[in-house]
Amino acid sequence: MKNESQIFGIRTVIEAINSGKTIDKLFIQKGLKGDLSKELMSLLKEENLNFSFVPIEKLNRLTRKNHQGVVAHIAPIEFQNLENLVLQVIESGETPLFLILDQLSDVRNFGAIIRTAECTGVHGIIIQKKGGAPVSADTVKTSAGAIFKIPICKVDHIKDAMFYLQSSGIQIIAATEKANSTIYDKDLTNPTAIVMGSEGKGISNSVLKIVDHSAKLPMYGEIASLNVSVACGVFLYESIRQRL
Repeated sequence: MKNESQIFGIRTVIEAINSGKTIDKLFIQKGLKGDLSKELMSLLKEENLNFSFVPIEKLNRLTRKNHQGVVAHIAPIEFQNLENLVLQVIESGETPLFLILDQLSDVRNFGAIIRTAECTGVHGIIIQKKGGAPVSADTVKTSAGAIFKIPICKVDHIKDAMFYLQSSGIQIIAATEKANSTIYDKDLTNPTAIVMGSEGKGISNSVLKIVDHSAKLPMYGEIASLNVSVACGVFLYESIRQRL
């Protein structure tokens, strides 16, 4: 994480939240006490913001300055509301194409996926508030600036977002090697959201249970899988091929 996106100190973080800054990651020292910390916790509850309690050693690794037990990272973008975005796309008359990232953790993969998504006309990328890669300066750099050109929605729960998409007439296709058929057997000309999983574990079983379809890429080598950003590119360009 680049220093320009990092802030620290209880009062500084409180002021950032009150001024409308989008907090991407927030780390609070375990056992932190005092009136200011109570004020911060009350504000976090009021604004429904996520945070993590961590040992002081982690905070000391993030910054050597006087953090007062609180370190945060400000997102370089403003996240979009999923419901509003879906409605906007549907009303535009275009065939929706969304990308759902389930616990993707590597910022460079995230940035590469954002870049490909923007190039392929994806209407929006959906990520979960907890557990995924942060929207950091490294993400911005790897995306080659594409992150400023494509809507990103940060949701509390991926599954709730999927249910909303399905209720809006958007089919959900999971990219997984567990599938019995390939992406070339699927109709991507319909409104579609493609789910990509994490680098190590793939798509979680709870998410796989509620998708409409699963699809894989044909593999002829000895290595069992592709890098997630590469696989995502293949899926997205197949959607373009079908929609031309």
